[in-house]
Amino acid sequence: MIEKDITVTNRAGIHARPAAMIVQTASRFESKIMLGKDNEEINAKSIMGIITLGAGYDTVLKMRVEGSDEQEAADALAALFEKRFQEESA
Repeated sequence: MIEKDITVTNRAGIHARPAAMIVQTASRFESKIMLGKDNEEINAKSIMGIITLGAGYDTVLKMRVEGSDEQEAADALAALFEKRFQEESA
């Protein structure tokens, strides 16, 4: 199991487009991928779950990945956040 804190660095936060990108990326992997904020944890393969997290700019999310391809899944999701969902230049 991999646990990692990831920060929302795009100014608009997690809205429909970034949520769709997270689901699309997470769905490529067999691993169970969870994102958490405060005391709430959701499945990263659920667009409604991601949107209901209400993760705005500078929010720190806890990512938990467990499964046969967990390292690849964690790296792919972390890269999305690092690239600010391709919404802004870094």
